[in-house]
Amino acid sequence: MSEHFRTPSRLPLFPIALRMAAHRITALLAVVCAVLGGAALITGTGVLAESGLRSQLPPGRLGGADIVVAADQEYHPDGDLPLALHERARIPSSLVDRLSGLPGVTAVVGDLGFPAALVDARGGVVPTADDPAAAGHGWSSTKRGERVADAVRGRVAGTGLTVRTGADIGETVAPGLGTARPLLVLLAGSLGGIVLLITGFVTAGALDVSIAGQRRDLALMRAVGATPRQIRRLAAAQSSVVAAVALAPGVALGYLLAGRFHDMLAGRGVLPTELPLTVGPLPALATLLLLALTVQISARGATWRTSRMPATEAVAESRSEPRKPSKGRALTGVLLIAAACALSVTPLLTRTVIGASATSIAGIVAAIGLALCGPALVRSLGERAVRRLRPGTPAPTWLALANVRAYALRVAGVVSPLAMAVVFVLTYTLAQTTVLAATAQDTCTGTLAQYRLSAPALGGEPAGTQDAVRKLPGVRSAAPVGSTTVVWPYEMFGEPDVESVPALIATPDAVGVLDPGVREGGLAGLTGATVAVSSEVAGSRDAGLGQRIRLVLGDGTRTEARVAAVYDRGLGFGSLIVSGDLAAGHTTSGLTQSLLVRTDGTTTAARALADLTASRPGLALENASGTAAGDKQDTPPEVWINLATIVVLLGYLLLSIAHKLVAATAQRRTEIAALRLVGTTPRQIRAMMRREAAVIATAALVSGLFLSALPLALLGQGFLDRPWPAGPAWLLPAIAATIVTTAFLTIEFPTRQALRTAPADAIRAT
Repeated sequence: MSEHFRTPSRLPLFPIALRMAAHRITALLAVVCAVLGGAALITGTGVLAESGLRSQLPPGRLGGADIVVAADQEYHPDGDLPLALHERARIPSSLVDRLSGLPGVTAVVGDLGFPAALVDARGGVVPTADDPAAAGHGWSSTKRGERVADAVRGRVAGTGLTVRTGADIGETVAPGLGTARPLLVLLAGSLGGIVLLITGFVTAGALDVSIAGQRRDLALMRAVGATPRQIRRLAAAQSSVVAAVALAPGVALGYLLAGRFHDMLAGRGVLPTELPLTVGPLPALATLLLLALTVQISARGATWRTSRMPATEAVAESRSEPRKPSKGRALTGVLLIAAACALSVTPLLTRTVIGASATSIAGIVAAIGLALCGPALVRSLGERAVRRLRPGTPAPTWLALANVRAYALRVAGVVSPLAMAVVFVLTYTLAQTTVLAATAQDTCTGTLAQYRLSAPALGGEPAGTQDAVRKLPGVRSAAPVGSTTVVWPYEMFGEPDVESVPALIATPDAVGVLDPGVREGGLAGLTGATVAVSSEVAGSRDAGLGQRIRLVLGDGTRTEARVAAVYDRGLGFGSLIVSGDLAAGHTTSGLTQSLLVRTDGTTTAARALADLTASRPGLALENASGTAAGDKQDTPPEVWINLATIVVLLGYLLLSIAHKLVAATAQRRTEIAALRLVGTTPRQIRAMMRREAAVIATAALVSGLFLSALPLALLGQGFLDRPWPAGPAWLLPAIAATIVTTAFLTIEFPTRQALRTAPADAIRAT
């Protein structure tokens, strides 16, 4: 090439990028939508994570104290986040006198908490905002005085106690409140993976559609001497300009989204209302870096083929697609689908929540595999369909199938995200409902008692309640049960690990009211320092019958316990049952939380229980079905969290897919104009596009169902002993209607808009 046509080594990329963007507004709107939604989701997740690390609880009733000495309510594993200890740990009363003599200390007050409730004149318990298990406080604890922090720290050094001042005082108000911060970190971590995965997928797809519409412009630039590197830099610069427009409102929307999510969590009791969100710049900076990197990589990847081709071939291919899809891409997709199939087996191996989560991950991995091997699959199926067309096939049908075959990349780029939406909704929703159904099945089958007697407003049952119940006519068995949380250190594959485990508290009397499916040992052995362990974790943690395991109780006490029983119904009864003797003295209230009662089933026994409940203020009598752990069988709050996440991510997916379909259809103005110039009527073009929409919707639904079938079948087999999951019957019709509506509307409207332009004007504009 002569010197006259040689392109300078430094192109003015920014002005060129702006001019190219001005002519592709429709396609770039899909990019704006993808980046805006992604920025909102990533920022919202980041705000939750930052709040979990930096948020401070208000001091509440301890606001008048300068220094608070309390037991450490966290377990600190090596190299990991601290785990909260939910039960109030006690400190020695002698510490008051030891601290009183320190220089500069004017008053030391011991704070004594105990179960307490107010009863009105009619015998009803007056509800309060405080935890009834520790609502009462000694009168002296309302007095506050001046403190000297350094001297106090020196006096309690080596005792395991913590000294808190300033904003840290709020952590000692109630142990349960401080547990919310690690929960936020874990929640943000679990949401962050799927959010980043879907955001990257959607953003890359939108950029691919946008740049595909500019292949002719980029190819012509190659023809006049632009280097491959300049082409890629130009595409990346244009995409970055567009992304910058959406980042600021997306980040702002993310902060609002985090606030709404926090309110939902607080309303469902997952977080304390006292825990505020921490609003800082770090989530915004992280979002900026992540999305900037995603946009740069996606844009450069979308232009890689065009930039590397010889100039003449790039121009020739700018109006068509590569004749053969990439074999490497198709092979990678097949391997991912195979890996997803292998991952789907997990529920058969472990009947736990972690096993169920593998179903959702397998579905998403398979959907990504479909996106990679989709072009080869679409082209192959399109060729077979065209070969089988009969001579009398209507022209719109023939044209629609010919377009599917010729533009396999374009069709697969639309089918794949729609199929991902189908897989995402089915696997995530049905995994939740199946776990709930299996849990309910375990608890209902394993709960022999008919009634549950509790005193939630009193913080525990008053003394003598159990003896009174056992003396009632028709009562065959009555056993106290409760719940606590323990920390379980163990080794997995030779590496130390630790888990915070909700545990059922039971006594040997539980044999008459509970049946957790004991396979070894028995609940009658729950005396002294003993536990019962679910079979799902017993093998992997070397916790078989007779083995001794290390535990950290809810108040931080370290102990060892012997395994007295191994049971199968771990979903309904948890992975651990601790004996009443082991938990005694290590719970906040020290009282029995509830009493499970088994009767002879007569009305006499039911009436006697009701009369006893009415005669004692604060007692509550309920049906015991599914409440073995001493809690009401309401929908767990984590289910609402997951469902809210599904709704938000599905909305983001569908909105981005809709913009992508609109952009892809709008870029076919030249194709539509050429068909009209050769005699195709507008009615035939609309019919052709509707048939394409039908092919796209059908392909998305069929492939989405196909990719979901194996994970869901194995999930049902592993959890419910049947090859299908549990869930609402309306879910599949609803997602099918949503996919069909999205496909037809986002193709129909741009087609009608394109038909309003004269064919000659449309071709001239390109």
